[in-house]
Amino acid sequence: MQKPLQVTVHGMEHSAALDAGIRERAAKLEEFYPRMIGCHVTVDKPHRHHHQGAQFDVHIDMHLPGKREVVVNRQHAEDVFVALRDAFDAAKRKLEEHVRLQRGDVKVHAPASHGRIRQVFLEDGYGFIETADGRELYFSRDNVVEPPFEHLQLGAEVQFLEEMAQEGPQAKRVTVGKHHFG
Repeated sequence: MQKPLQVTVHGMEHSAALDAGIRERAAKLEEFYPRMIGCHVTVDKPHRHHHQGAQFDVHIDMHLPGKREVVVNRQHAEDVFVALRDAFDAAKRKLEEHVRLQRGDVKVHAPASHGRIRQVFLEDGYGFIETADGRELYFSRDNVVEPPFEHLQLGAEVQFLEEMAQEGPQAKRVTVGKHHFG
Protein backbone atom coordinates (compact mmCIF):
# COMPACT_ATOMS: atom_id res chain seq x y z
CA MET A 1 0.00 0.00 0.00
CA GLN A 2 1.16 3.50 -0.73
CA LYS A 3 -0.30 4.70 2.56
CA PRO A 4 0.17 2.78 5.82
CA LEU A 5 -2.71 0.72 7.17
CA GLN A 6 -4.87 2.71 9.58
CA VAL A 7 -6.55 0.92 12.50
CA THR A 8 -9.08 2.62 14.76
CA VAL A 9 -10.72 0.96 17.75
CA HIS A 10 -13.71 2.43 19.65
CA GLY A 11 -15.44 1.26 22.80
CA MET A 12 -12.93 -1.46 23.66
CA GLU A 13 -9.26 -2.00 24.40
CA HIS A 14 -6.90 -2.10 21.44
CA SER A 15 -5.09 -5.40 22.06
CA ALA A 16 -1.98 -6.77 20.35
CA ALA A 17 -3.95 -9.83 19.19
CA LEU A 18 -6.63 -7.64 17.59
CA ASP A 19 -4.00 -5.48 15.90
CA ALA A 20 -2.12 -8.56 14.63
CA GLY A 21 -5.34 -10.10 13.26
CA ILE A 22 -6.23 -6.92 11.39
CA ARG A 23 -2.71 -6.48 9.97
CA GLU A 24 -2.52 -10.12 8.85
CA ARG A 25 -5.86 -9.95 7.03
CA ALA A 26 -5.07 -6.54 5.49
CA ALA A 27 -1.74 -7.95 4.22
CA LYS A 28 -3.66 -10.78 2.50
CA LEU A 29 -5.94 -8.22 0.82
CA GLU A 30 -2.89 -6.29 -0.35
CA GLU A 31 -1.31 -9.53 -1.60
CA PHE A 32 -4.46 -10.20 -3.60
CA TYR A 33 -4.67 -6.60 -4.88
CA PRO A 34 -1.20 -4.96 -4.70
CA ARG A 35 -2.44 -1.73 -6.33
CA MET A 36 -4.43 -0.82 -3.21
CA ILE A 37 -3.51 2.71 -2.19
CA GLY A 38 -4.65 2.58 1.43
CA CYS A 39 -6.90 0.81 3.90
CA HIS A 40 -8.61 2.03 7.07
CA VAL A 41 -10.12 -0.54 9.44
CA THR A 42 -12.42 0.58 12.26
CA VAL A 43 -13.54 -1.80 14.99
CA ASP A 44 -16.31 -0.54 17.21
CA LYS A 45 -18.05 -1.98 20.24
CA PRO A 46 -21.01 0.34 20.58
CA HIS A 47 -22.83 0.62 23.88
CA ARG A 48 -26.23 -0.96 23.38
CA HIS A 49 -28.17 -1.05 26.61
CA HIS A 50 -30.98 -3.28 25.38
CA HIS A 51 -28.76 -5.89 23.76
CA GLN A 52 -27.56 -8.95 25.64
CA GLY A 53 -23.84 -9.61 25.15
CA ALA A 54 -21.34 -7.66 23.10
CA GLN A 55 -21.89 -6.46 19.55
CA PHE A 56 -18.93 -5.64 17.30
CA ASP A 57 -18.99 -3.51 14.16
CA VAL A 58 -16.14 -3.70 11.65
CA HIS A 59 -15.81 -1.08 8.92
CA ILE A 60 -13.19 -1.49 6.16
CA ASP A 61 -12.54 1.39 3.77
CA MET A 62 -10.15 0.53 0.91
CA HIS A 63 -8.78 3.24 -1.39
CA LEU A 64 -8.05 2.05 -4.93
CA PRO A 65 -6.53 3.68 -8.02
CA GLY A 66 -8.77 6.08 -9.93
CA LYS A 67 -10.23 7.60 -6.77
CA ARG A 68 -12.27 4.40 -6.25
CA GLU A 69 -13.30 3.37 -2.78
CA VAL A 70 -14.56 -0.02 -1.62
CA VAL A 71 -16.37 -0.04 1.72
CA VAL A 72 -17.48 -3.00 3.83
CA ASN A 73 -19.47 -2.96 7.09
CA ARG A 74 -20.05 -6.10 9.15
CA GLN A 75 -21.53 -6.75 12.59
CA HIS A 76 -21.24 -9.78 14.80
CA ALA A 77 -22.51 -10.52 18.26
CA GLU A 78 -20.07 -11.60 20.90
CA ASP A 79 -16.85 -12.23 18.89
CA VAL A 80 -14.72 -9.48 17.40
CA PHE A 81 -12.54 -11.98 15.51
CA VAL A 82 -15.57 -13.49 13.74
CA ALA A 83 -16.66 -9.97 12.81
CA LEU A 84 -13.15 -9.32 11.42
CA ARG A 85 -13.15 -12.56 9.43
CA ASP A 86 -16.56 -11.84 7.92
CA ALA A 87 -15.65 -8.24 7.07
CA PHE A 88 -12.35 -9.16 5.42
CA ASP A 89 -13.99 -12.04 3.50
CA ALA A 90 -16.58 -9.58 2.19
CA ALA A 91 -13.80 -7.10 1.34
CA LYS A 92 -11.98 -9.76 -0.69
CA ARG A 93 -15.18 -10.59 -2.60
CA LYS A 94 -15.66 -6.89 -3.39
CA LEU A 95 -12.05 -6.61 -4.56
CA GLU A 96 -12.50 -9.71 -6.75
CA GLU A 97 -15.55 -8.07 -8.33
CA HIS A 98 -13.58 -4.84 -8.83
CA VAL A 99 -10.78 -6.79 -10.58
CA ARG A 100 -13.30 -8.59 -12.83
CA LEU A 101 -14.86 -5.27 -13.84
CA GLN A 102 -11.45 -3.69 -14.33
CA ARG A 103 -10.35 -6.52 -16.63
CA GLY A 104 -13.62 -6.42 -18.51
CA ASP A 105 -14.33 -10.04 -17.58
CA VAL A 106 -17.99 -10.15 -18.43
CA LYS A 107 -19.82 -13.37 -19.04
CA VAL A 108 -20.67 -13.42 -22.73
CA HIS A 109 -23.54 -15.55 -23.89
CA ALA A 110 -23.36 -17.20 -27.27
CA PRO A 111 -25.70 -15.60 -29.79
CA ALA A 112 -28.82 -17.58 -30.63
CA SER A 113 -28.94 -19.29 -34.00
CA HIS A 114 -31.97 -19.92 -36.17
CA GLY A 115 -33.08 -22.93 -38.17
CA ARG A 116 -35.93 -25.28 -39.03
CA ILE A 117 -37.01 -28.62 -37.63
CA ARG A 118 -35.85 -31.13 -40.25
CA GLN A 119 -36.61 -34.44 -38.52
CA VAL A 120 -38.30 -35.46 -35.27
CA PHE A 121 -38.28 -38.96 -33.84
CA LEU A 122 -41.01 -38.66 -31.21
CA GLU A 123 -40.75 -42.21 -29.89
CA ASP A 124 -36.95 -41.98 -29.50
CA GLY A 125 -36.92 -38.41 -28.12
CA TYR A 126 -34.58 -36.67 -30.55
CA GLY A 127 -34.50 -34.77 -33.80
CA PHE A 128 -32.44 -32.65 -36.19
CA ILE A 129 -32.45 -28.95 -37.02
CA GLU A 130 -31.35 -27.56 -40.38
CA THR A 131 -29.20 -24.49 -39.76
CA ALA A 132 -29.08 -21.37 -41.93
CA ASP A 133 -25.82 -22.60 -43.47
CA GLY A 134 -27.31 -26.01 -44.36
CA ARG A 135 -25.84 -28.13 -41.57
CA GLU A 136 -27.88 -30.54 -39.46
CA LEU A 137 -27.69 -30.34 -35.68
CA TYR A 138 -28.88 -33.03 -33.30
CA PHE A 139 -31.15 -32.11 -30.36
CA SER A 140 -32.84 -34.25 -27.73
CA ARG A 141 -36.14 -34.02 -25.90
CA ASP A 142 -34.29 -32.50 -22.92
CA ASN A 143 -33.03 -29.60 -25.07
CA VAL A 144 -36.48 -28.37 -26.09
CA VAL A 145 -37.75 -25.42 -24.07
CA GLU A 146 -40.98 -24.43 -25.84
CA PRO A 147 -43.35 -26.01 -26.92
CA PRO A 148 -43.18 -29.52 -25.45
CA PHE A 149 -41.10 -31.92 -27.55
CA GLU A 150 -44.23 -33.86 -28.59
CA HIS A 151 -45.68 -30.71 -30.26
CA LEU A 152 -42.74 -30.03 -32.58
CA GLN A 153 -43.65 -29.98 -36.29
CA LEU A 154 -41.47 -30.47 -39.33
CA GLY A 155 -40.47 -27.17 -40.92
CA ALA A 156 -41.15 -25.11 -37.77
CA GLU A 157 -38.76 -22.19 -37.35
CA VAL A 158 -36.68 -22.47 -34.20
CA GLN A 159 -34.11 -20.55 -32.24
CA PHE A 160 -31.34 -22.45 -30.41
CA LEU A 161 -27.85 -22.28 -28.94
CA GLU A 162 -25.18 -24.38 -30.60
CA GLU A 163 -22.81 -26.16 -28.25
CA MET A 164 -20.05 -28.67 -28.79
CA ALA A 165 -20.76 -32.04 -27.19
CA GLN A 166 -18.65 -35.17 -27.12
CA GLU A 167 -20.43 -36.43 -30.26
CA GLY A 168 -20.11 -33.11 -32.08
CA PRO A 169 -22.16 -29.90 -32.34
CA GLN A 170 -25.66 -30.02 -30.86
CA ALA A 171 -28.60 -27.66 -30.48
CA LYS A 172 -29.51 -26.66 -26.93
CA ARG A 173 -32.39 -24.53 -25.58
CA VAL A 174 -34.53 -25.07 -28.68
CA THR A 175 -37.59 -22.81 -28.88
CA VAL A 176 -40.27 -22.50 -31.54
CA GLY A 177 -41.70 -19.09 -32.18
CA LYS A 178 -41.68 -16.08 -34.45
CA HIS A 179 -38.03 -16.52 -35.44
CA HIS A 180 -36.78 -15.57 -38.86
CA PHE A 181 -34.89 -18.29 -40.64
CA GLY A 182 -32.31 -16.71 -42.91
